[in-house]
Amino acid sequence: MALREQSYLILLALADGPLHGYGVIKTVRDLSEERVRLGAGTLYGALDRLSGDGLVSVVKEEVVAGRHRRYYDLTGHGRTVLAEETARLSRLAATAQHRLSLRPQWGTR
Repeated sequence: MALREQSYLILLALADGPLHGYGVIKTVRDLSEERVRLGAGTLYGALDRLSGDGLVSVVKEEVVAGRHRRYYDLTGHGRTVLAEETARLSRLAATAQHRLSLRPQWGTR
């Protein structure tokens, strides 16, 4: 199952354990070296899709300072899909490195 980058990063953010929405947003930003910045609407839409696919679940809900906070975690299936996608991306990166090393450098001396 090939994942979109945002979905992959969300699953990867949850690999260490449950996080609430802001924690996921911050971790995704850190993992992507500031390149991917999720808005709340994008994040919760993605979490709904990932939950519907059985990859994440809500594991805790609480109210903090009058605000509702949900904590999300990977399901067993989500962890398997994350591991498979990581292996696929690793193979793709290795292939890219190999192909780049074989190509002649045009215009260099």
